[in-house]
Amino acid sequence: MRHSTGGTLDATLDLFFDEDAETQISKRNLPHWRQEGRLYFVTWRLADSLPSEKREQLRQDREDWQRQHGKKDRKNLTLVQRRSYYQLFHQRVQQWLDAGSGSCILRQEGPLRTMVAALHHFDHERYRLGHFAVAANHVHVLVRPYTGHSLSGILHSWKSFTAKAINKLLGRSGQLWQDESYDHLVRSEEALERIQAYILAHRASGGYVEEHGS
Repeated sequence: MRHSTGGTLDATLDLFFDEDAETQISKRNLPHWRQEGRLYFVTWRLADSLPSEKREQLRQDREDWQRQHGKKDRKNLTLVQRRSYYQLFHQRVQQWLDAGSGSCILRQEGPLRTMVAALHHFDHERYRLGHFAVAANHVHVLVRPYTGHSLSGILHSWKSFTAKAINKLLGRSGQLWQDESYDHLVRSEEALERIQAYILAHRASGGYVEEHGS
């Protein structure tokens, strides 16, 4: 991973989502809300972490939800509906991930060490790392980007570097990570405490967990 000039945290910015602050919203399959200097909870998973039957069930359930809410296309959802929609289905996907489907290569020492090292690599240079968990087939991270560094760029760096390194380590090729990540702005101290507790709970299922101040 290539080093770059370090950034800083703007001390005037609050840690949590601010309804009155400028918000950038991009939409792929998932909505991505961005505010300068805030704290995010991010999840990404291995490409093979959901069996084909679960992906098909998820597709059908999403279509059913859209019909029930009178929305033929996700592009027509309001921002409030979009947030509710993705929170609902993210929780469902998370339950399936926790069941341990797929190759679960992050259980292996080599890939695990590679992932943990990547998370630490630019800590206090491009971002402030919070609690994180590396489970068998997915990763959860609390992270606060420094000024001049975007969450999208940080995620791309983590996923691109680890995909190449882990594939080389295991003598394999092809897609390692699911293309898109789930992320959302942490909204309050109470929400942060819930997320931290959720991350720490991964210890009970054998995940690798570290605790850090945000």
